[in-house]
Amino acid sequence: MNTEQHKAGHGELHWFKSSHSGSGGGDCLEVAAGAGTVNVRDSKSALGPVLSLPTRQWTTFVGFVAGAARR
Repeated sequence: MNTEQHKAGHGELHWFKSSHSGSGGGDCLEVAAGAGTVNVRDSKSALGPVLSLPTRQWTTFVGFVAGAARR
């Protein structure tokens, strides 16, 4: 998966959006790694709310989703 880097809002976080999201402005999420956290936001609302998760919980979630996708 390729990523596209975005720097906007919420301090010095470096936001990434999957290239699979396309440029049509659809429903996309962006993620940014912080100090011990992974932050998630709606790409259409860069200054909107951010969900911050501890890195370990994010890793568990991504592993679960990847496993479900392989089934």
